[in-house]
Amino acid sequence: MSTTDTTESAEFDYDVVIVGGGPTGCSAGVFTGRYGLDTVIFDRGNSSIQRCAYLENYLGFPGGIDIQTLYALMHDHAEDAGCEVVSDMVETVERNDDDGFLVETQDGRSVTTRRVVSAARYDADFLRPLGDEEAMFETHTHGDEEHEQFDRDYPNEDGTTPIDGVYVASPAAADAQAIMSAGHGARVARTLIADVRRDRGYPDDIADHYDWIRNESDLHGEWAERDTWREWFDERVSVDHELDEERVVELREREIDRRFDTYLADDEIERRVQRGHERLLEHVDDELILDAARDIEAERAASEGSE
Repeated sequence: MSTTDTTESAEFDYDVVIVGGGPTGCSAGVFTGRYGLDTVIFDRGNSSIQRCAYLENYLGFPGGIDIQTLYALMHDHAEDAGCEVVSDMVETVERNDDDGFLVETQDGRSVTTRRVVSAARYDADFLRPLGDEEAMFETHTHGDEEHEQFDRDYPNEDGTTPIDGVYVASPAAADAQAIMSAGHGARVARTLIADVRRDRGYPDDIADHYDWIRNESDLHGEWAERDTWREWFDERVSVDHELDEERVVELREREIDRRFDTYLADDEIERRVQRGHERLLEHVDDELILDAARDIEAERAASEGSE
């Protein structure tokens, strides 16, 4: 479900290319996809989480979760958010002749994009063609051998880098645990979305994007009126902005629409709850579902018999 603007430009194949389809990349994709950015996630299945025998500390799975099921859930979530998930490995990212970036893959794909998110823990060599190797990579000596690896201090904490349009969510310090990786992917995606919104003309005070859904009953009083939101928006527009008034009005009304769309009626919440449970069931073993159904029926029969 997209909660705001559509894709950025027809000049590129994608608005965002994410390299890596583990927790970091998929989490980033959920946010960019839901915002309406045309996003592709390239994943060859080399995520470091594949080395985990069984995941027991990922919040929301009290009995733990096997990696195969988690991977399927992550990819389904990213696709449901609007991302395209492609089984392919990115080999190079370089500047496009006109603008943005050209991404080449192992299987011979060549796509253009406005923004790139690195979310592959073990390898960032695909960024070398961007020409900032001395800053990106550092050399370590082990015995008599020298090894070059990505400098984790190269990106800022929010994922931005000295190269406009390139974000690094991984390799990063958050790689140590899957849930930390997912959180960092979300943080970097929010940084990217804020940059997109600034480029579109949104004031700095409004550029940050919060992706959360509220109950319609919480929308009341003066904040249920568009004029209140108009005043709120106008107060945050700099007096020396360079946008024409028509563009300011367009952005303001679009932002108000987005805000109102985040409030859901009770019947819509119930519909989404049911759909969410149904999607989870798609990843549960059929025999376990049948066993649980039999147990439920047996409990009901016993309860009715005791009345």
